Amino acid sequence: MPQDVFVVAYDGTDQHAVDFAVERAIRENAQLVIVHILEWSPYTFLTTEELAERHKARQQELARAEEAVMKPVLERVRRAGATADGELRYGSAVDILCSIAKEKGAAMIIVGRSSSLSTRVFGSVASGVAQCATVPTVIVP
Repeated sequence: MPQDVFVVAYDGTDQHAVDFAVERAIRENAQLVIVHILEWSPYTFLTTEELAERHKARQQELARAEEAVMKPVLERVRRAGATADGELRYGSAVDILCSIAKEKGAAMIIVGRSSSLSTRVFGSVASGVAQCATVPTVIVP
């Protein structure tokens, strides 16, 4: 029987969703895909030089996110006994999480819940994913 895949959104700070996912993955012998998304708006009206600078900045940000965010969380998850891979992407968090879940044939998406004022006013990744997901979505407080 194929192993279930759980997609886990990780913003680099809140460990609650990761902790929940690790516990559940160990209990159910599931594979985790930890996803860190760098929001990046596509400016199509930039000059060639500006686009080159953005590309360079994007590569630097990906390298920083790999070292500062993805490597530490994957090490932590694996030390806890779970099997995990990581995905770093640029773009809209909601769209990318739903897309990765589809690509990986995920059984579940796990996201943390933010309680900041801006989230209450402008919406959240958790509520967006819950609306676009085609698999169960667990929102961890």
